[in-house]
Amino acid sequence: MAEKKEIVNLLDEIADFLEFHSENPFKISAFRNGSNTIRKLNDDINELVNSGELKKVKGIGKGIYAVIEEYCSHGFSTALDELKKDIPDSLAELFQIRGLGPKKISLLFNQEKIKSIDDLKTACNENKLLSVKGFGEKIQQKILEEIGQIEENRNYLLIHFAERESGKIKILFDELPVIKKYEFTGEIRRTKEVYSSLEVVILVESDKVDELLSSFKEKITLDVISGEILKSNTAVKLPLTIYLVHSENDFTARLFETTGSEEFLTKLGYASNKFRSDNEEEIFSKMNAQFTAPEMREKDFFSISNKELQIPSDLTNEQLKGFLHFHTTYSDGLNSVEEMVSSAIKLGYDYFAVCDHSKTAAYANGLSEHRILKQRGEIVDINSRTRWRLLQGIESDILTNGELDYPEEILQEFQFVVASVHSNFSLSEEEMTRRIVKAIENPFTDVLGHPTGRLLLHRAPYKHNIKKIIDACSRNQVALEINAHPNRLDLDWRNIFYAREQGCLFSINADAHSLDNILLTKYGVAIARKGGIQTKEVINCFDYKTFVKFLNRKVTRKVERYE
Repeated sequence: MAEKKEIVNLLDEIADFLEFHSENPFKISAFRNGSNTIRKLNDDINELVNSGELKKVKGIGKGIYAVIEEYCSHGFSTALDELKKDIPDSLAELFQIRGLGPKKISLLFNQEKIKSIDDLKTACNENKLLSVKGFGEKIQQKILEEIGQIEENRNYLLIHFAERESGKIKILFDELPVIKKYEFTGEIRRTKEVYSSLEVVILVESDKVDELLSSFKEKITLDVISGEILKSNTAVKLPLTIYLVHSENDFTARLFETTGSEEFLTKLGYASNKFRSDNEEEIFSKMNAQFTAPEMREKDFFSISNKELQIPSDLTNEQLKGFLHFHTTYSDGLNSVEEMVSSAIKLGYDYFAVCDHSKTAAYANGLSEHRILKQRGEIVDINSRTRWRLLQGIESDILTNGELDYPEEILQEFQFVVASVHSNFSLSEEEMTRRIVKAIENPFTDVLGHPTGRLLLHRAPYKHNIKKIIDACSRNQVALEINAHPNRLDLDWRNIFYAREQGCLFSINADAHSLDNILLTKYGVAIARKGGIQTKEVINCFDYKTFVKFLNRKVTRKVERYE
């Protein structure tokens, strides 16, 4: 059994290594086209393979079918293994570096014997790349900058990976009856977007410590045992710190002080062990301070001038009624419109706005005018059969000049428009700010998608003046997206406070490209809570009637039924 995205990734990887080996260009194109073909299929890939129907799909030749069939049946690919033969595993690191395609990596490997990021860094520092065809001083400097970013990020995990690793630890702790209770603390309790460590407070009876340590030694390699703090390396890719306590009162105190952040506690005036209680609300009360939700305990909290914005968020996953900004097989999604909405309905969503890519996004199979009409026809048909509240939206590229990707007569036919930057990231701060503000001022723009363009641990935000952009959203009644994908979590929570002060609305979107992605929304909710966002500030928490009112706030939209 295999998921469609696994097959897509497999074919892409084979194409990369074929290019690395300078194989026939037609063969390389065949695998890339095969990947795109599989991406657009609506049917279950395993059923298509088992029935043999996949052989009949245009773009899937005998060779590609054999690769897919083998992977679905056995979970590996002989073709890929053969292409990787005699290539060190460390070479895969080089594919992370933007600007280095398979051909350049092959050149570096064969000519300069570069087999890893460390080798490449050394070569750049010694100016060895200047003698390699296709490389120059600017490219070499850019590579060094990319390597620096990768090295800086090596000791961090994104939020979903940290959640996965903490889940492994929970399974272990839940199996140990000697543990009375435990709770994760530190960065994970504060809902940071990236993590440098995992910390957990454990309550255990004092006479059971030896028994607990014995259990740990069987399942965790303990490097250091020092008093109450045990530092260890497990399968987790970052340090795990365990705090042992022996009473409820100690548990709450240790949880409070390890939640941090240090800057928050310092500004709060907290002194270790001075204020103790069996609940955190009372600790705040003893310090004559307002209770602060764990996720908001950062130094930025004290910079909020409007004290109402310091109130803990009332937002939960269950309060999201609108499933907005998702992609389908019409552009670069892995599932059909009907599949995406069917799954979202099961999760409790009430209305929907599909937002496939616009035509300029050719890399993502953006919608031409003809395919817009085709999708619209399907949506009309689905709504008539199901009585769903399904709207046709678009994620429209913001062009370099600030225009949206279609003329006004086409934009006015969409019922929901997310405007996003997907290209030309290297503009100056002034140019990028002017570009985005112009798109915000377009009367058809409803939401500014992933406002800073960052990819966590991969790409820094583009240069821009975020306050001017937020001000423009406030003036033009455009919601700011909190893109919930763990790679983005954009708008950054640090900017949420200013946006709330300006009266902005928000849209929490998974930017889902597959059924699995729908569940990513929870990370957007977590980041929104970190910024104290209230339900009334989120457009996809509106009931359908209020959401339609939002859509018609500036221009009259053709939103059919469904009161």
